[in-house]
Formats: sequence, structure tokens, C-alpha cells
Amino acid sequence: MCGITGWIDWRKDLTTSSSILENMTETLTHRGPDASGTWISHHCAFGHRRLSVMDPQNGAQPMIRREGDRLYSIVYNGELYNAVELRKELEHRGHRFSSTCDTEVLLASFVEWGRSCVDRLNGIFAFAAWDQQEQTVFLARDRLGVKPLFYSLLSGVFLFGSEPKAILAHPDMKVEVGAEGLAEVFAIGPARTPGHGIYRNLAELKPGHYMVYDRSGLTVRPYWKLENRPHTENVEETAAYIRELLADTARRQLVSDVPVCTLLSGGLDSSALTTLAANHYRDSGKGTLDTYSVDYADNDKHFIENAFQPNSDAPWIKRMTDYLGTEHHYVEFDTPELVESLRSVVLARDMPGMADVDGSLYLFCREIKNNATVALSGEAADEIFGGYPWFHREDALNANTFPWSLSLPQRAGILARDFADWIKPLEYVHSRYEQALAEVPRLAGETQQENRMREMSYLNITRFMPTLLDRKDRMSMAVGLEVRVPFCDHRLVEYVWNIPWDIKTAGEREKGILRKALVGVLPEDVLARKKSPYPKTHNPSYSAAVKERALDILSDSSSPLLPFVDAGKLRAMAAPGAEAAEFPWFGQLMSGPQMFAYLIQVDTWLREYKVSIR
Repeated sequence: MCGITGWIDWRKDLTTSSSILENMTETLTHRGPDASGTWISHHCAFGHRRLSVMDPQNGAQPMIRREGDRLYSIVYNGELYNAVELRKELEHRGHRFSSTCDTEVLLASFVEWGRSCVDRLNGIFAFAAWDQQEQTVFLARDRLGVKPLFYSLLSGVFLFGSEPKAILAHPDMKVEVGAEGLAEVFAIGPARTPGHGIYRNLAELKPGHYMVYDRSGLTVRPYWKLENRPHTENVEETAAYIRELLADTARRQLVSDVPVCTLLSGGLDSSALTTLAANHYRDSGKGTLDTYSVDYADNDKHFIENAFQPNSDAPWIKRMTDYLGTEHHYVEFDTPELVESLRSVVLARDMPGMADVDGSLYLFCREIKNNATVALSGEAADEIFGGYPWFHREDALNANTFPWSLSLPQRAGILARDFADWIKPLEYVHSRYEQALAEVPRLAGETQQENRMREMSYLNITRFMPTLLDRKDRMSMAVGLEVRVPFCDHRLVEYVWNIPWDIKTAGEREKGILRKALVGVLPEDVLARKKSPYPKTHNPSYSAAVKERALDILSDSSSPLLPFVDAGKLRAMAAPGAEAAEFPWFGQLMSGPQMFAYLIQVDTWLREYKVSIR
């Protein structure tokens, strides 16, 4: 994985602006600690930071390719899992290669097929390719949005980067946020509306889209979307095909020239991938697979069972490591580390995020990076297969809003009245929810329940899953760790999208068809384990610490947070024994303590980035 950035300017000679390009590139050093490169022509400037995974000795970027009198340049962040097949086809078409890296395959694909090259790619990617003769830059992002790509168009200056910080480093870009951006932060956040960049004049290329910028302007087009097709296979045939797809996906994503490990919670998703990986390692003679898990000091003493977290991970991790014989690494953090990480993860995201849920992943990835460069994660299975509790609860199904934000009125209630009147949080979220529903592809003949479950699947895949993919990318790449997400293989997503709900819930269980697909792969007790999400701390010391820090901010007259919140109400909620602070803030893991932590992050973001409100 890597970090990419650059810009196009038709008005001046960019060869005189190398220092600006270098500054933009250096903001992404964490994404690519192994090497740095820049390339500048009169009107195009590319910067790249490299994390070496495939062919470390070659594959430096920006990469240049000449075909006759035509020159092409590319910067690329990602991995192509079908690079071997593409390379063979391109060689058959006359292309020659000087490395084994997928960057060269991607550039040759662009040279050969132009914009349609994206239709042939299986992988996670964000890239920009420059055609010197046509004076055109082509940018694309993978189908599910695993890899990020932001951009800005300001008075004829086109900027792009893997993260907002690269674009914000350009002198033409001002750090400003308007009412809509603030509504994203205070009402939608830590999720974001697809394509929204929070900052004024900053956008994100949506998943499954490409864009072309030339002298006539900017064109943005989708090249992939979820499409409805009749599902003709029975339960057994469906399960068999899912098992086949998962095995193929895991095999492809284990290819690497550097150490690979898996993240193991003992749940269905991570256990499945770890088993497939361990079997592949054994069969190919690669030795013992390394696995990692995360937990928190004294969590065993303070864990309280609830609908979202029915059991703790520790016994299940041991069950799987004993079953597979992996080399397991237990990673544990305490409250002070989590609190201190709140600032680091804001800098990683360039905006407020998932509080300690981000922080623990950041610290976790930092530990893994000591021994590995690539990790496999079970992210996205719940969105694709319908595993979250809100797929199965009537209050969420009938809420007429995003099911992970059922406490929006309470969230709006902590805002200062004038500010709430300006951003209109309830109306803003409702409009974004209606926008999402309007996009849902419908299938004729479906029942009302089938139609609602299709809506829920669409909301989760296009609205909730990107939040977790953003989190996974920023927290891992902040420490130079590449995390791959096999459940985001577009072939699997396309297939499961059209599985009827009664087959998805085979055996009357959440993710029932996935469980059936893994019969014979996982132990029966692991197959039957109830859904349990990424662990969070239950230690009351964390709640006390973030409340104390939030109260300090509220007492600081210089705090940039104060104009946005009702300080009196927050002080009351932070008082000892105040149960009102325990309402669900966002999703499964963010509740009362995370609300205070999120506001701490907002304060940090406004201060560190010197955000101007316009």
C-alpha cells in the first residue's frame, strides 16, 4: 500500500513548483515509509510514498511507461489480486515487463484498455494515470472503496490525494468548513455521506467511480454498482459457491513478498479467514501463520453482556489458536493509552472519528507492524451477509433512519440552539437517508419484507461499511501496515447481494448461509457463536477519564468546541451517576463514553487544523 498525491494546472509550468509537490507527498510518509518519489511535467505533478509489499527491489513510483511517441505516468495505492492473469493477457498482446510488481501491470492495463481497464481489475486500489499526449489524467477507485481518494477543483487547479492532509498542504487550499460539513461531523459522523470530504471544496471519489480531468473540465462516472439479478441456486448450491469464492479470495490475498498475518477475534468471520490462511500456509509449506488479537486491561472484570456484545472474545481466540496451531500474539491496552490515542487518530483521519474504537485499532496495528507488513481482516462480512443486530430488530427496521443512528434526537439535543438551527441536524440526516433509499435498485415481484431487507443491505454496504473501511485504512496506514479485507471481493459482494433473505438467514440465524458455507471448515461451536463485534473497553476508568477531559474543555473559554454545544447540558451528563449520558451515540460500539471522546476529538480537530467556519 502507498500514499498518492498530485495536481494538474493548465495555467503555469509546474516544474517550478517541486517544493510544493514534495510537501504534499511528505504528508503521506506514514502510508509509505519505505520510499518516496515525485514526477513533474509542465502541467502534471505526481507524488508517491511507498510501502513495499510486492517486488520491493523494483516498482518505484511514480512509474513511467513509453509506448512509441506516447508517455504515460502513474501513481497507485493498492493491490491487484488478479495481476498474474492480467499480466499473461497483456504479454499475449505484446506488452513486456521489467518487474513483478502489480503497478507495472496496472499501467500497462491503462495503456492497453484506457478507461475500461477498471472493469478488469480485481483488487483494492486508488490511482491516477497521466497521458502526456492527450494531456489527460484518469483517476479511479475500487468498487467497494477500500482505498481512499480525495480531490479538489479550485479555479482550474485540480488536486488529489490519498488523504485530505495532502490536498490541504497545497497553498491554494484553505482549511474551511461550512454548514454542510459541520452537519456531517455533528449529525452523520463518524460516518460520512458518500463523496463528502467535510472540508469546503474537498470531495471524495465515490467507490466504483472514475474521473477524467482535461482542458475541457472534470467528468465523474460510475463504472460499477450493485445490480439485481434473480437468484436461482438452492441453499446447498449457494453455500457451496460462497465457500468456493472465499477460498479463492483468501488464496489471492495471501500473495505477498513480505510477512502476512491475520486478525483473529474468535468470531465467525475472522476465524474463517484465519482457517483458510492457515490451511494455505500449511499446504504451501510456508510454516506457521501468525495471528493477533486485541483486548483491554481488566476487561474480563468489567465486561457486561448486551445485545451488541453477547460474549467476550478471549475463550474463542484460544479455541481457534488451539484448533489451528497458529503463533498467536495477545495485544492489550489500558485506559491512559486509549485516551492519549484520541489525538493521534484525529491526525490520521484529518477529522473526528470513532474515538477509542479508532484509537485501539491504531495502537493494535502499531504493535502488529513490529512483526508484519500485511494483515487479513474479517471486515465487511456483517454488512454483506446481514449480521448486525439492526438487521433483525423491529425497532431498527421500522425507524425510518439509518439504523446505526437511532439516537439522533439525543445527539441533536447536546448542540447549542443557534448552531442546531443553522445546520438542522434532524432534517439533514433525513435528507441523506432519503437520498440513500432513492438509490436502492429494486427487483420486481419482491415482497415488502424482501424489499426492506434489500434496502437495509444497501444502506449497510454503501453507508455503514465505508465508515469501517475508512477506519481500517487510516488506522493501519497511519503506522505503515497494509490490511486486506477478503469479504470485500466484488465477486462475493455481487453474488451475496442477490441472495434472498430467507437463504441468507438459513437455519434462522444471522449470516446463516455463511455459517452453512463454513461447515467442515470451522469447529461446530465456533460456527454457532453469536455475533460479537470488535472489542471495546468496558473499564469504568475510561469513562471517567474522557468525562474529566471533556469537562476541562468545557471550562476552557478558548475552546473552539464551545460555540457548537450546550455546555450546561454536557456538564450535567458528565456528573457522577448521570445515566443520560449512556444513550447509543453511533453504531454498536459508541455510547456514552464515546460521545465525550468524540467531542474531545472535535475540539482537537478544530484546534490542530485551525479550521475556519464559513
